[in-house]
Amino acid sequence: MLENRKHRLIHLHRSRGLSRKSLRKLLQLDPSLMRIYRLSSTQISNYLSIEQKQAAMLHHDLHNRAIILETLRDLQNYQVMTIIDVEYPPMLKTIKDAPIVLYALGDTSLLSHYPSISVIGTRNPSREAGNKTSYLIKPLIKEDWVIISGMAKGIDSFAHRLALHESGKTIAILGSGFEHIYPYQNKQLFQEIKQHGLVLSEYPPNVKPRKYHFPERNRIISGLSFATLVIEATEKSGTMITVDQALDQGREVYAVPGSPHIPQSQGCLKLIQEGARIASSHKDIETDWHILGKNWYNISTNVN
Repeated sequence: MLENRKHRLIHLHRSRGLSRKSLRKLLQLDPSLMRIYRLSSTQISNYLSIEQKQAAMLHHDLHNRAIILETLRDLQNYQVMTIIDVEYPPMLKTIKDAPIVLYALGDTSLLSHYPSISVIGTRNPSREAGNKTSYLIKPLIKEDWVIISGMAKGIDSFAHRLALHESGKTIAILGSGFEHIYPYQNKQLFQEIKQHGLVLSEYPPNVKPRKYHFPERNRIISGLSFATLVIEATEKSGTMITVDQALDQGREVYAVPGSPHIPQSQGCLKLIQEGARIASSHKDIETDWHILGKNWYNISTNVN
């Protein structure tokens, strides 16, 4: 039923007991991904050096007809790309723990459109946050930049909606499958981005959001972007996880200075103290793109 390597990879990716690290190991051991289907659970445990309990779950799911049929159904209903496909975004191959499978709805040509920037920040923005977001990214939208964010409440939603309102380009990276939109109040936003932009998730469509999904998906947000722009963030914020990942990926990080009297500025001020670039206008970002961007783009798009 799983006639080719891509289909087997997608099936394995959603099977229990197999981490992304173990799946990468399997790709090296058997690029065809055929052998594992013929092994017993004990043989799988030895082959991949995983615990017997994990191997038993994996063996069960490998031969579970319902999961196989679900995989084939999703291949018919969604655009699915894997790390072995030529259409896989080359810049993601350069990051640590690159997603193995990506589900897509919308215009996948946006994955090869540059320049791009991730716009992130607090889910509880200040009254000035909308103006800050508009002031900094509206000119970038007009200059044909792709705006990438996580479709969360607050800054993420501001950025996506502004791009849509200005007939610009935007990509949303989800922390759940397409059948379980989170937050629920952004369901309409999801539909609009699907129609006029691109929605991506590494989670199969039927997967509900989990707390750990959101730090995981942040590496994709920053990994697809030339730079990450922090509009507002508290000092202890999930936004800082994306910043750390962006820095680890060698991406530029910009922070918007704000009043020290409000908590939503504390994270940005700390980032600036620690060496983040100050974003006082869109020109700061555009200048760096013209100086640094071409080299970054060439490295990112010439990965083997």
